[in-house]
Amino acid sequence: MILSLYIARKFFIPFIFSVFSLFSIFILQFLMRFSEQLIGKGIDTILIVQLIVYNLAWMMVLVVPMSVLVATLMAFGGLAQNNEITAIRAAGISLYKLTVIPFFMAAGLVWFLIYFNNEVLPDANHKTKNLMWEITATRPALSIVPNVFMTDITGYAILAEKITQDSNKLLNVKIYDNSRNGVVNILTAKRGDLNFNEDRSKLLMNLYDGEIHEQGNDNYYRRMKFSKHQLLMNSEQFSLKKITDEYRSDRELGIEELNLRADSLRKVFEEHVLIMKRLALPFFYGDSAGASIPAMNSGDTGSEQWAMRLEGRVQQQINTIETTLAAQEYLISQIYAYRVEVDKKYSIPAACVVFLILGIPLGMMTRRGGFGAAASISLFFFLLYWSFLIGGEKLADRGMVSPFIGMWAANFILAASGAYLFFRSVRDNTMIDLSFLQKFIPKKFRKEEEHVQDS
Repeated sequence: MILSLYIARKFFIPFIFSVFSLFSIFILQFLMRFSEQLIGKGIDTILIVQLIVYNLAWMMVLVVPMSVLVATLMAFGGLAQNNEITAIRAAGISLYKLTVIPFFMAAGLVWFLIYFNNEVLPDANHKTKNLMWEITATRPALSIVPNVFMTDITGYAILAEKITQDSNKLLNVKIYDNSRNGVVNILTAKRGDLNFNEDRSKLLMNLYDGEIHEQGNDNYYRRMKFSKHQLLMNSEQFSLKKITDEYRSDRELGIEELNLRADSLRKVFEEHVLIMKRLALPFFYGDSAGASIPAMNSGDTGSEQWAMRLEGRVQQQINTIETTLAAQEYLISQIYAYRVEVDKKYSIPAACVVFLILGIPLGMMTRRGGFGAAASISLFFFLLYWSFLIGGEKLADRGMVSPFIGMWAANFILAASGAYLFFRSVRDNTMIDLSFLQKFIPKKFRKEEEHVQDS
């Protein structure tokens, strides 16, 4: 009992420390990524805080499995480094007993993450999307990135060299206007601003000190200079209706809703399969299938008119088949996308147990219990895991592999590798050489570990 509590403490404290450390890294990365678009743009601080809080949801999904691996490496690496594993072996205690408490803790985290992925994460993703729409709707210029064309507005491509701190003033603006058929306008201005009109039905672009280059289909060209020019553009994409829209994408749905949508699409797909069967067997279904061979009428002069009607019927069949095949391909891609999300909601939480199986032998073999070594090794294996996961998702979305294989292959491979290393370490008391990871360990942590080993 005392040994179990000792192992639990050795695992729990590094886990909590890793959670806070990794959350800090993710939040810092998020702020660095969106600081130019959000901070100093006149946006209410409460909205920025809400956006960070909502994004903590997807961070939680990644942080917990990573923290399990870091905590496992620190716990069992520390036991091996301090020769406690050797003492436990000498006392006749099986090393398998040391893993019971960590496995119960990892199983609890798996249950928590499955519940979190199903109940909390979809709503957080939906609120994040709505909040971004709200911020963009109040300040449409936020969607413009300096020196990058913004094509969100239909018929327009807007490029601004610089955006001022209030996010309404644009400098060195260039606009490609294709909103009128047959006429292309290129507008350039030294400065401008983007706002809504009074009833928010249009976007109003005020341009100053610029030129308009206009060219039409009849190859005429006209150049005009202006000191001020107003441009009205469609604002449907910034409509507040999109903020309250109840439609949710696959990442904004729970498991039950994902399965319901996938089943509904599968029924539609089966109906398309029946249509294809009828189109493929026209001679057996007659006129009811719309695919029968046209009979030769008494009014046909020779066989030319009959052949023309037959050709028209065949072309109609080909068009119908092509349309049905395209619809089937789209339905399959959507079904796979929903199935991928369902499997992902289980496979990522299951990574907690997978990383525990992998981390126990790695910790005992490397014999390093410091945070630096644990973080370095964890980063390597988590990047490997995430590469497998993303690759599997892409292959599953394209229908090249099943969603189950795409989402679970990484878990199976790492779990099998961890089980092999664990049995080998228990049987042979093997220590593997991972000195090549030393260069990734910060010098501060490296010196502390060397000091502990010397002592």
